[in-house]
Amino acid sequence: MNNATVKSINGVTKIQNSSQETQKSDNNFSSILDKTLGELNSLQKKSDEAVKDIATGNVKDLHQAAIAINKAEMSMKLTLEVRNKALNAYKELARTQM
Repeated sequence: MNNATVKSINGVTKIQNSSQETQKSDNNFSSILDKTLGELNSLQKKSDEAVKDIATGNVKDLHQAAIAINKAEMSMKLTLEVRNKALNAYKELARTQM
């Protein structure tokens, strides 16, 4: 019976250690947000380049250009929905009375 208790305590220590390691790494909210917005910006630039190539007639593969444009559009919609959900959550917290 004592052996089971020791095993569960070891499991808790492993969880605590892994949680501390996670906090030490750069996976905090601001770095994740920065990385995600950087990726969104990259997709938008590729989309703009594809639109420019289509407009000037320099497009090599129309299918790939359409995919780049749709990826950028979907990423922007997803980012806006995440932003809207975050704002709604903030407003809900602001309305909460303590």
